[in-house]
Amino acid sequence: MARFEGFVPGRWPLDAIGAGGFRFAEMSHKGSILATPAGIRIWTPALFSEVTVESLQPVLDEAGAIDFLIIGTGADIAFIPPALREPLKAAGITVEGMATGAAARTYNVLVAEDRRVAAALIAVD
Repeated sequence: MARFEGFVPGRWPLDAIGAGGFRFAEMSHKGSILATPAGIRIWTPALFSEVTVESLQPVLDEAGAIDFLIIGTGADIAFIPPALREPLKAAGITVEGMATGAAARTYNVLVAEDRRVAAALIAVD
């Protein structure tokens, strides 16, 4: 399996999560990822408290192709604060936070349904 080097274009389902990372597109990555319609990229936040509007900028940049953003908040569910929710809402994107495992499963279902979805996923062990 190849190591992920930063960005893979296209919409990919997630094959596995855990052990601090993700598998997708016949690659693996240790750490968090951001999946948008354009592709999957390395995402720097390691904790939900590190998520900022700036870290979600690729989602805002693709707002015309995204209706729904799922934020995988780590091992536990966390409330999405207005500082994150409002800029996304202004761009026409609904946001939902859930534990990363549930977020990854939901993302896969929505990708399989060809929905306009993105996922910002904090890696979990």
